[in-house]
Amino acid sequence: MEQAHHAFHDLFAQLGLPNDPASIAQFLKDHSPLPGDVALPDASFWTPAQAAFLNETLQQDNDWSQQVDQLSKALRTS
Repeated sequence: MEQAHHAFHDLFAQLGLPNDPASIAQFLKDHSPLPGDVALPDASFWTPAQAAFLNETLQQDNDWSQQVDQLSKALRTS
């Protein structure tokens, strides 16, 4: 089964966050750098629903996995 392709900004919408370029940049600035020893879903700034979505995505390697990995990298390198 072919996985759907989602844009990075779509992940922010999926998480219930503003997904325009300025808002994404501000989010990354506000929450970076995320320490390497903190799993992305365990970061303190997520709501329980957001953390659950991120956990599920990473565990199931679903069609959002690439964008979640991209978010994790962006938060650790910003």
